[in-house]
Amino acid sequence: MSARRVLPCSACGAPLETPVACAACGAVQEVADAATPFDVLGLEPTHALDERELRRRLTSFSRLVHPDFFGTADAATRERAEQNSARLNQAFDLLSDDARRADWLVVHLGGPAESQDRAMPQAFLVEVLDWNEILEEAAAAARSSSDVDPRVDALAVELTERRGAAQQALRKLLDPLPEPGSPRLTAARRELNGLRYLDRALRQIESLRLSRAERR
Repeated sequence: MSARRVLPCSACGAPLETPVACAACGAVQEVADAATPFDVLGLEPTHALDERELRRRLTSFSRLVHPDFFGTADAATRERAEQNSARLNQAFDLLSDDARRADWLVVHLGGPAESQDRAMPQAFLVEVLDWNEILEEAAAAARSSSDVDPRVDALAVELTERRGAAQQALRKLLDPLPEPGSPRLTAARRELNGLRYLDRALRQIESLRLSRAERR
């Protein structure tokens, strides 16, 4: 993936740390449709991000385009400020989520989208059958009783540990970023598919626990 291109301010020519506005003169910029979430937050494309730095950039750049500061500006400037403020928040929401950030990078680098490859890592296949059986039996038991299958708590621990392992595997595949079209992108997609399964299963377990608590 190519490095982020630093653009000049359309008003004063100063280099822009973010394409949404100029810190030097305060001019709100027209942001190109091709600007990526990384561009918007002034970052080089990477999977490894410092969350504190990401939030610092959001806070700093948001001050440049906060709509409250443009109440007396012309209509076009107010609209650009609102749009760019929304762009910042959308970019932050995507990049601050490990799975969404990885998903975006995989697709952007030419790897398969979720709709194109729904396979999971080979190691998941046997485990998933066992996990599904426990979840299905626990859900059936919960419909007729306030008790939850005692295996569910142990399963929650196992799934949480497995999720950590999947995140570590994903980091190894995406740090450093692979070349566009690399086979590592397909492997990363399958780790992401596994993560989504794990998250769904953990949400199902939490729902079973909440149902038990409500019936007591």
